[in-house]
Amino acid sequence: MSKFGAMIMGPAGAGKSTFCAALITHLQLNRRSCFYVNLDPAAESFEHSPDLDIKDLISLEDVMEEMGLGPNGGLIYCFEFLMENLDFLTDALESLTEEYLIIFDMPGQIELYTHVPILPALVKFLARAGSLDIRLCAAYLLEATFVVDRAKFFAGTLSAMSAMIMLEVPHINILSKMDLVKDQVRKKDLKRFITPDSGLLEDDPAEAARRAYEGGNGEDDEMADPQDRAAVMRGAGFRRLNKAVAGLIENFSMVSYLKLDVQDEESVGAILSYIDDCIQYHEAQEPREMKDEEYEGMDEE
Repeated sequence: MSKFGAMIMGPAGAGKSTFCAALITHLQLNRRSCFYVNLDPAAESFEHSPDLDIKDLISLEDVMEEMGLGPNGGLIYCFEFLMENLDFLTDALESLTEEYLIIFDMPGQIELYTHVPILPALVKFLARAGSLDIRLCAAYLLEATFVVDRAKFFAGTLSAMSAMIMLEVPHINILSKMDLVKDQVRKKDLKRFITPDSGLLEDDPAEAARRAYEGGNGEDDEMADPQDRAAVMRGAGFRRLNKAVAGLIENFSMVSYLKLDVQDEESVGAILSYIDDCIQYHEAQEPREMKDEEYEGMDEE
């Protein structure tokens, strides 16, 4: 019989562990069983104690100290070590029944989701029929404050799309920390971020204000000092790169976002309903409609 799981991913600071805690609380309040797996070897504090913690197998701190590696190299080493000791997962998970939702709290290093093949191998092991046979859903969190910096938003969206392509499992993308942007983004503008629109770069008010202030379209890339990060990011080449990234995302048309406010029980429940739909936890269940909140913010000039 299949098991059910959700892999909570995203860049550092996106609120993955906070969402895991809110999700576990919601499941407990609704009398649903869950099994919390921490796969972040650098995590130090938890609102809910993990049922299985990778740090009982290997920790990033020990790897950095003993192997002389940096944080990113150390994290990759930790996952390579996990892949060599998969019985650590099998022994803990194989006895779980279909009543459980297994929540995997993942680390925030982008390399794992973009170009290092470790996570795809882990996902295939977890989902392999005849072994653990876990129906997995990937939930990729991106901090909602990214919408204030549109180039940063499209860079984050590109990483989400890369994870979708790499992992090849049912996938939802989530704008977390929505409570932080209620006073900064108007409702009609926010809808354009939910399904990313490359036109957001064309009518970026911050970019328009910068051009008006500088009296031009930006510095000539050939004249700018390549060591001057601010000058490079003002240059025409950087804008062309952003437009190319936004166009790629729009052409693939793979990424759309759900809104999450972990302080709102209905918001957490709505996200859970999408996860349940992806993994077919309830065969007849439909995803819950997301609450249409009023994000009335400051008027753009």
